[in-house]
Amino acid sequence: MVRDKGKAKSQPKIEEAPLRHRRLVVKLGTNVLTAGTDHLDLGVMASLVSQVAHLHKKEGAETIVVSSGAIAAGKQHLGPTKERKDIPFRQVMASVGQSRLMQAYDQLFGWHGITVAQTLLTKADLADRGGYLNARNTLLALLELGVVPIVNENDVVAIDEIREAKFGDNDNLSAMVANLVDADLLVLLTDTPGLHTTDPHLHPEAQLIPYVEKIDGDIEGLAGASDNQRGIGGMVTKLEAAKLATASGVAVVIASGQEPDVLPRLAQGEAVGTYFAPTTTKLESRKRWMLSGISVKGRLIVDDGAASAIKKQHKSLLPAGVSEVEGEFQRGDIVHICNVEENCLACGITNYSSKDVETIKGARSQRILDLLGYQYGDAVVHKNNLVVL
Repeated sequence: MVRDKGKAKSQPKIEEAPLRHRRLVVKLGTNVLTAGTDHLDLGVMASLVSQVAHLHKKEGAETIVVSSGAIAAGKQHLGPTKERKDIPFRQVMASVGQSRLMQAYDQLFGWHGITVAQTLLTKADLADRGGYLNARNTLLALLELGVVPIVNENDVVAIDEIREAKFGDNDNLSAMVANLVDADLLVLLTDTPGLHTTDPHLHPEAQLIPYVEKIDGDIEGLAGASDNQRGIGGMVTKLEAAKLATASGVAVVIASGQEPDVLPRLAQGEAVGTYFAPTTTKLESRKRWMLSGISVKGRLIVDDGAASAIKKQHKSLLPAGVSEVEGEFQRGDIVHICNVEENCLACGITNYSSKDVETIKGARSQRILDLLGYQYGDAVVHKNNLVVL
């Protein structure tokens, strides 16, 4: 599918500067990937992949790509067909196109020596606590291994998201992913330079709004409606996504996918497009969620060694360090972690139910499989799912 290898190597040299944002979630919309046509533009994709690859090579930088384009790739492969608007037909296009979209990413990133991983999600996956935990752990593990996850809405089964409506699309999914992995910055690349005072496609005099402190009714009123025919997300859904992400402590930028070196420049903190400031810090948002009375389901009492490892070194809680289990909870629930004096040290999302922890407490991680007959990792609470108080 990808033939012109030279396209990925002909990018201009990007000026080096310290990174302000190290973990990025980048949403690539259909209009960006097709460059306004009815098929994927491999030159555009190669340019964007090259930018991600540049960031990938910088120490500490991590990028997750949330990509649309499966339906466009399906139409491109099947050729001229009778145009239909019904959901099953669009699901067929997504089914045909998804593998070809991933093939393009695999080859383009491969030229930079980077491995990619396909991750198909639906909102239901993240609404379920077990699915949320699985998705978070998998994405963070991929980043630790230096893999670039390519996330897409599972259009083949996610009927609500494939409808031709203003809501849904991958914009909101990208905000959920940014929240899921505690991203520093969510970048929504589109076919306009950002949020304007009016629709720049219809009014050339429209002015770019470079900074938004809070998304209120006045800002939402500027979004208008989208009449594009290739993607189903417009500025309305991008503002919805920005509102969700900023409420979770994630900064958001809406910018043009055609802006030269847009991703490295944004990662370095350059003002490009429209910047939406977080309305809280990531830590405050996560603490509020974990410490809410509704969320916390039980307590784990840990020994002095585990308490020190958690408090001073931000280590995971292993079963060997658990002394007592209080309350009934399921895998994916939030628990308090307390020392022997019952002072609360941290809270986190547990990998195991209270019944399982009762069975494995005090044991070495290597014995989890023998004791339970299955395992969800070496830790009772992984450090990525733990907040020290």
